[in-house]
Amino acid sequence: MASHSVSLAIDFSDPMYLHPSDTPGTNLVTEQLVGNENYGVWSRAMLIALRAKNKTGFIDGSCEKPSENSPLLHQWERCNAIVLSWIMNTVSKELFNGIVYSTNAQSVWKDLKERFDKINGSRIFSIHREIGSLVQGNMTISVYFTKLRQLWDEYASLVTLPSCGCATSRAYLEHD
Repeated sequence: MASHSVSLAIDFSDPMYLHPSDTPGTNLVTEQLVGNENYGVWSRAMLIALRAKNKTGFIDGSCEKPSENSPLLHQWERCNAIVLSWIMNTVSKELFNGIVYSTNAQSVWKDLKERFDKINGSRIFSIHREIGSLVQGNMTISVYFTKLRQLWDEYASLVTLPSCGCATSRAYLEHD
């Protein structure tokens, strides 16, 4: 009995499409995750890169694993392995050892988020202090503004304001 494979045409806009450049050795971001101190920057950079590759569905669960008898199962497993390898390529050696035996990109992403996505009160305080004490000195206007904007953006990513539409929420938003 001859074995034959089912030919599946996967459009480039499909999350399960793999471009020839989508290889396990690809390093999507230069920021290496080391822990709480850089999780925010790392996860943001990874999300941007995964969005560009149309692979966020593998970490947010929206690209679900097909059933065992689906002709798409093998392709999903390939894409999941690629995304998993991209994550592993951007974590420190210590973190790598803890995820190398994982088989699901979404569970690794969730685990890293649960471990390291902590709003750090001391970091928020530190950002406030840095913004308040930042002086132009011998920096050019563009370098000074870039540094200030970076601090504002980091603060905005750490502090989420209520958005329920109530008077308190409106007051917070106006104050911000």
